[in-house]
Amino acid sequence: MTEASHTRTKIAALWAILALSALIMVSLFWRFPLITAVATVAILTVLGVSARLARLIDTDTTDVDMSELQRDKQGV
Repeated sequence: MTEASHTRTKIAALWAILALSALIMVSLFWRFPLITAVATVAILTVLGVSARLARLIDTDTTDVDMSELQRDKQGV
């Protein structure tokens, strides 16, 4: 019962954060449309670039680790 309640609490908190974020974004866009649009595009661009860089870095280490793990399993 507590695990289901904890999960529901997490989901409710997520929805509250998303609603608050959307409300803030709409109010900023209402008062400062151009600056908000430029800042949004800039932030999304930075997040996209960092996600691509993280994927490139993670792929290199994951391939090595997986090959080592497969080699270890065959040797045992």
